Amino acid sequence: MAVRDEVRKILPEVDEIEDKGLREKVLATWEAALVRGGWVPADIARIPFTLLKPVKISFRDHVRSVTKICIAAADTFDEIYQGELKLRRDVLIAGALLHDVGKLLEIEEKDGKFGKSKDGALVRHPFSGVALADAQGVPAEVLHIIACHSKEGDAGKRTAEAIVLHLADFMNFDPLQG
Repeated sequence: MAVRDEVRKILPEVDEIEDKGLREKVLATWEAALVRGGWVPADIARIPFTLLKPVKISFRDHVRSVTKICIAAADTFDEIYQGELKLRRDVLIAGALLHDVGKLLEIEEKDGKFGKSKDGALVRHPFSGVALADAQGVPAEVLHIIACHSKEGDAGKRTAEAIVLHLADFMNFDPLQG
């Protein structure tokens, strides 16, 4: 099975992106990150989503949860606000799927244990994620979401989509004990 097909199976929310070109760029970014980080698609389900807290939540489950929350927010806004607060759904979904893709360069596995990679100690995942996505032609609106999703974005102005993603991401992190 091709890498992109495996990623689609692991992260089925990719198929929620209506714009085929954007969907392909998201898949190409995941493929490039996996190759560069020395991972295979199945590792997405093994890698912990964070090294900061001792939790057993996988990278896959975190990305899927954040993405599903973003989809629900976009759909809820459409239903309730009827266009008054409109999110660019494809941009938001692509940003949610890619917000942590740089972790494939930030994390490494040695002797069965996950830790910070040498590169990851120098370049945090929002930066490496933007570089990976930009190399695949991902549009600036999505790069903005990747760049601003974590503390690195606190000093700037986030788009509506970046705000929703940021909050969804921290909804999946802050309540965890550790």
